[in-house]
Amino acid sequence: MANEVKHLVLTHTKETLEKLPVYVSLRKRGKGIRQQLNSLYPEESDLDRSFYIRALRLPNRTHPDTPVGDESKARVLDIVGEKPKFDFELQNHLQLGEDLDIIRQRRLSHVSGHRSYYLRGAGSLLQYALVNFTINKLMKKGFIPMSVPDMLKGAVFEGCGMQPDAQSSQVYNLDPSQFPDLNLAGTSEVGIAGYFMDHAQTLSDLPLRTVCCSTCYRAETDAGRETWGLYRVHHFTKVEMFGVTANESGTESQELHNEFLQLQKEIFSDLGLHFKVLDMPTQELGRPAYKKYDIEAWMPARGSYGEISSASNCTDYQSRRLNIMYRTPKGELRHAHTVNGTACAVPRLLIAILESYQLKDGRVRVPAILQPFMGTDIIERPPYTPAEYIGPDQRKFTGKPQKSVD
Repeated sequence: MANEVKHLVLTHTKETLEKLPVYVSLRKRGKGIRQQLNSLYPEESDLDRSFYIRALRLPNRTHPDTPVGDESKARVLDIVGEKPKFDFELQNHLQLGEDLDIIRQRRLSHVSGHRSYYLRGAGSLLQYALVNFTINKLMKKGFIPMSVPDMLKGAVFEGCGMQPDAQSSQVYNLDPSQFPDLNLAGTSEVGIAGYFMDHAQTLSDLPLRTVCCSTCYRAETDAGRETWGLYRVHHFTKVEMFGVTANESGTESQELHNEFLQLQKEIFSDLGLHFKVLDMPTQELGRPAYKKYDIEAWMPARGSYGEISSASNCTDYQSRRLNIMYRTPKGELRHAHTVNGTACAVPRLLIAILESYQLKDGRVRVPAILQPFMGTDIIERPPYTPAEYIGPDQRKFTGKPQKSVD
């Protein structure tokens, strides 16, 4: 039809054109088509959005050696250290923390809500000791320290393989009427990835290793999982490793992933913990991970292992979504690969340390590697009388640990 109109315009004057029945008919048909298209544009936009959301849910490829199945199919790669032995009845970390007045978690619903906590005195110092020890160690390994925003746009979460709207049970969304499209990060991985978003690195500078300490916020709305203690909480301090590497030989990100795992093993060995390394199966990878390792430490009072870290090779999954590139000597831009790993998740390590290093009299030994940061080798009972709770909730708490459902 467009060609017909063009031919008529070229072969007639404007005066005669307006009187041609065929031209008038074609114009009328064209107007009708435009009206039909205008009514379809909103539907097209909705379909585009729907396909976009579905595309975001597509996972990364999976390493051919990854075990297939659920968590029960995890492959044990290594077991480090031995379970500590005790000749007395164990206390869990919350009992120890309360008796030493270094942790407060009970009766906070009217203060900060459930799954929140305070660290005080030696508890707070132990957190700082863990963070400082970890960052110092990683800086000596060539990591660059970074501080990142706690609040980030949804596009950065999506680029990392997370969907804030679809994962409201895990991600805190700020009030959209005041802060459109801002979310609290559950890991500094998101903030670090946002730093590299839409930037290109020089090939000769890769791999880049970044370490970041941040407060992490997680909704943890599953009320049936670990409702007591520090294992599942809404906010916690974590030191994260993040790497950006090239993809020239095809093995760079795998090598960096293995390097991150070795560093994690060194950190937890330095802390004197007993732990096992797991090669996680397909159903436990998450969307961005090509391969993932978890480390679980023995937590004596729980009578089980608990996850204290993970390390994921995301290959080019995040870099393609976030436009993280590197430039070759010939000037060519290529997608980088990204690797991330937990270096120190403070609450989980507090559980393992307090329960593994407890003494019969309720005091706790400080791991040797942390003693220079703490200025002591023993966490003693406080020389003062802990504050008495006089609020309305006067229920008695036994402090007995609950069985994990992990």
